[in-house]
Amino acid sequence: MKPHDNRLEPEWPLREETGRPPQRETDVIRSRKPGVNPALIALGGLILVLLFLWLFTATRNPDQDKLNGAASANTAATVDPEKSCSSKATYDLIRRELFRHAAQVRGIDQGTFENLSNYAVLRMENPVMESQDDANGAVNCSGSAALDLPPGVAVVGGRRSLGGDIDYTVQPAADGTGNVVLLRNADAIITPLATLARVAPAPQAPPSQTPADGTAVIDPLATQPATPAPAPASPPQAAPQPAPKPVNARPSFDCGDARTRGEIAVCSEAGLATLDRQMAAQFNRSMGIADPQQRAALIRTRDRFLSYRDRCGNNACISDAYRGRMREISDIMSGRWRP
Repeated sequence: MKPHDNRLEPEWPLREETGRPPQRETDVIRSRKPGVNPALIALGGLILVLLFLWLFTATRNPDQDKLNGAASANTAATVDPEKSCSSKATYDLIRRELFRHAAQVRGIDQGTFENLSNYAVLRMENPVMESQDDANGAVNCSGSAALDLPPGVAVVGGRRSLGGDIDYTVQPAADGTGNVVLLRNADAIITPLATLARVAPAPQAPPSQTPADGTAVIDPLATQPATPAPAPASPPQAAPQPAPKPVNARPSFDCGDARTRGEIAVCSEAGLATLDRQMAAQFNRSMGIADPQQRAALIRTRDRFLSYRDRCGNNACISDAYRGRMREISDIMSGRWRP
């Protein structure tokens, strides 16, 4: 008989039937994982969304949705500025500006010249873009302009076509309604255009200048509708009689004291009277700012101009004399004149 083993048997088996060591109660408690709270997941997602929105708005350019001022006012000039110098819309603006400036020089109702401008035709040769101002979208251009006057009217000397090199700027209007044109160095056209007057009998308008609605061209310079006079059997051989002095012929001098041939012609023709006022105003301005040498040149050339004007045999010669005198005054003041 074996002696009794007094060692205590362990209270739990060393190995279960599964072959894994038994776990103590403390080990079981440690192995339990706490459950995930859904509210914490939602809160974390919301924080991520807010963080993403903050990063997007912080790095975004605040002006990226704003339209560029110059491009929105004048897209054509921004996209292709050279085309704005030679577009039909620009030519129409130039034509109206020429008549508007001429009306200001003439001191006549602007609506009268504006009506006439609708029947005139402007052609532009060799339009060139000189420069561009990116700040305001302005495009500076130059070209050689030719203006054909409407039927029934002519400038002093009987000319019905005017031309000259001009500079002009095309830029967006301040109110955003489109483009506007600013003219420079256009006196070669504006000055004679200010002498516009009705010729009688008024020639019939060619089909190309007849309005699309079929209405007749009305000469707004005439106080009454022009009635064609019957053609004479043969051209008159006698010299034409001096025209009566019109009411609106107001030169810079008193026509009551007119004695020379040139003075009488100027007082008898409104266009020549306009040229005389322009020349006199330019002369007086120049005398006010001229140095002694320039003042002496202005006075000396004035006497020569008056002598030449009074020897002219027709109004066209007198008109050319006035325009030449105004160029001469400008050359004296700018230092380009040579005696």
